[in-house]
Amino acid sequence: MQIALLQHKLDRLRALLFEMDSVLVAYSGGIDSTFVLKVAHEQLHERAVGITAVSPTFPLIELETAKRVAQEIGARHEIVQTDQLEIPEFTKNDAARCFHCKTDLYQLLGTLRQARAAACMVDGTNLDDLGDDRPGIKAARDWGVRSPLVEAELSKTDIRILARDLGLSNWDKPAAACLSSRIPRGITITREKLSRVEEAEAVLHREGLRHFRVRDHGEIARIEVAKDEMLQLMETERRTRVGTRLKELGFRFVTVDLEGYRPGGVSLG
Repeated sequence: MQIALLQHKLDRLRALLFEMDSVLVAYSGGIDSTFVLKVAHEQLHERAVGITAVSPTFPLIELETAKRVAQEIGARHEIVQTDQLEIPEFTKNDAARCFHCKTDLYQLLGTLRQARAAACMVDGTNLDDLGDDRPGIKAARDWGVRSPLVEAELSKTDIRILARDLGLSNWDKPAAACLSSRIPRGITITREKLSRVEEAEAVLHREGLRHFRVRDHGEIARIEVAKDEMLQLMETERRTRVGTRLKELGFRFVTVDLEGYRPGGVSLG
C-alpha cells in the first residue's frame, strides 16, 4: 500500500511538471530541490533549468554539491550571483530576514524567467515545510513560484525514499540552511560573520561530522551536533583540534550545546 501511494504521488509530480511545459527550478543542491530538478529533467529535458543563486550566505561546499549532482542528473544548471548583504532589511536580521532573502531570490528568478520565456518558476518546498514558520514561503507565493512537491502531497520522508529509488547520490544529505541562520536574531549580519561561520563549519565537516551547526554568539561559538555524533566530537584529539581551530577564527570560547543539533533551530540572542 505504501509503495502504491508513493508511486501515485510520483506520477502526480511528473504530470504536474510535464503540464508546466518549461520550468526554472530554484535549485540549492539540497535533496528537495534536487528531487524537483531530477523529475523536471526527466519530463521536460532541456526545458527544465536549475538555477543556483550564489551569495555570501551560501556555503561553498553546498555550491560544489549542487554542481556535482546537477551534472550527475544531466540537467541544465546555471549559477547566478546575488548579494543579500546589500539589502538593509536583510542585514538587520529581524523576524522578516528570510522573507527579504527569498524575495531577492525570486525577483532574480522572475527576471530570468522572462528572459528565457520559461512558463513557471518552482521551488523545493515540501508538505512538511507548511507546518513551520516560513516567511520564505510567503515570498514564493508573492512572486508566483509554485511548489510541485506540495501539490503532489510529498513529505520529506517520501522524497528521501523516492530520491534513493531514483538513484540520487544526495538522497540522505543532511538539511542545510543559509549561513545567516547561525547569527542570533537582532545581530547585524556581516560578510565577516558569515565567512567565520562557514570556516567553522568546514572544520567540523573535515572531522567527519554530518549533522551540525556552529552558532556565532560573538566571542562564543556554540556547536550543535547530532546526539549520536556527540561522542565522536568529544574524542580528546578531535575536541582539541576543533577548539584550537575555532579559536584561531576569532572565537574566545568554544561550547557544545547539550541539547544537540536541532534542524531549523533559531539562534538565541
